[in-house]
This record gives sequence, C-alpha cells and structure tokens, in this order.
Amino acid sequence: MAVRRMMQMCSVALVLGLLSVGLVASAADVTMSGSTTVLPIAQAVAEAYAGIYEIEVSGGGSGVGIANIIDGTTMVGNMSRAVKTEEFASAVAKGVLPYVWFIANDALSPIVNPANPISGLTTEQLKQIYTGEITNWSQVGGNAGPIVVVSRDSSSGSFGSWSELVLDKAPVTTSAVYTSSNADVAGEIAQNRNAIGYVGLGYLVAGVKPVSVNGVLPSVQTALDRTFPLSRPLFMVTNGFPAGKVFDVIMWILSDDGQRLVLNMGFAPIRTLP
Repeated sequence: MAVRRMMQMCSVALVLGLLSVGLVASAADVTMSGSTTVLPIAQAVAEAYAGIYEIEVSGGGSGVGIANIIDGTTMVGNMSRAVKTEEFASAVAKGVLPYVWFIANDALSPIVNPANPISGLTTEQLKQIYTGEITNWSQVGGNAGPIVVVSRDSSSGSFGSWSELVLDKAPVTTSAVYTSSNADVAGEIAQNRNAIGYVGLGYLVAGVKPVSVNGVLPSVQTALDRTFPLSRPLFMVTNGFPAGKVFDVIMWILSDDGQRLVLNMGFAPIRTLP
C-alpha cells in the first residue's frame, strides 16, 4: 500500500512537472517545485488545500527548486539542502532574494534490500563503499557479492547532503548507478539484493531495509533530536518574504496541523508536537 501510494504521488508529480514548463502562466494559486525528498510533503499539502487553493507541485531536485525561484517560474522552491553561496549570488544579481523556511527534519537513510543481512554500517564504511574502496559485501560482514552503488544525480539535494555528510565531497565510484528521485532509488534497491542507496525518511517503504549508521537507526525521533549522524533539515524557499496565498500555505505548514501532516508523511517535524 505504501509503495503504491508513493508511486501514485510520483506519477502525479511527473504529470505536473510536464505541465509546469511554463509556470509563469500557470493558473494555480501556489506553485511548488524542486526536491523529490520534500515532494511527498508538498503533494500532501496540495491535497489538504484541495477546494481552498489550487497548489501545483512538481519535482526535479533541489537544484531545480532554487533555479525556478531565481528564474521566476515557481513561487516555492523545495530543497533538501541549504542554498549554495553561488546560487544566492546568482539570485541577488537577478533581483531575487531567497527567503528560506525550515519546514521539516529528515534522516538521510542508507537502505539495502531486505534479503541483505547487513543491518548497520559506519560512516567510514559508507564512504569506502561509495568511493569504490569497498566493492564486496563480504568486506563489511555480509554475504559475498558485488556491491551495486545507487546514487542520486548531482542536481539532487540528497546527493549534496550525502556528499558532505558521508563522502567529504570525495567523488562517487564510476560504477555507481544514478537515479533522478528517491522513489527510483527505492525501486532499484527493492529489486536488487546487492544494491545500496540512500533516501529520505518518507521513502522508507516496503521492499527496502534501513541501515543503522554508527549504531543509530534512522527514525523520526533520531532525526528530530539529531542523534542520527545523517540528519538534515528540509526547506521551502520563496522570493523574499511572501504575501497572500503563499504566506498562508507556508504558515499552515509551520503550524501544529501542518507539522502533523509532515509527521504523517513519515518525516520528523521541526519541534516536538503537543
């Protein structure tokens, strides 16, 4: 059921993405684009506002989200990483002032196939796997078999976070399989018992198994209290301080009701809820 819902959401996002090439001319009340990690939250917000505001949502990655804010083709850029210095400079040069809203917490979760007996790895082992120093599961206590490294593409905020938190910006092995979304990563892992990947908390669905990092499992609680080594914040970015319907939507997301929606989508809220 969880897998079916995730695929339905991604299918809707794909259609919306194709329709949103000309977002400037969109009739929607609010447009959102960017991070596929934030995508389930954005889609759920759109569903919550059905009949009140029309919210148009698309994915593409965090790089797309901030690029769309800069070029004026979206009202809200969804991001799973911070705005880069060069992105901020590019925005200001075009008269755009990125205003960043902290809307959720996440745990960037390593995942393997449920048939893989590995249940925990260290950050150093993850780095060695992703840089190609470790190439066989037997080298980390698993069954003998070649490790298939699955990574997000470079426009992804998840890729940027993984590069900083795990790789220290070292290059990913040339044998890696690159995908364009969290759902694609989960799909690759679900069908390959030798694969390893990483996804946001909301994508820990049937068919994949989360792996602990330095002895700590990814979870809502360990993302909220930041005890999980690969915890990270999630953002929505606007051009300056928003007004009108965009402001209403952002304020609702930050409210207790909005944060309960974040929790219902499998992510951690920005605070402990009553």
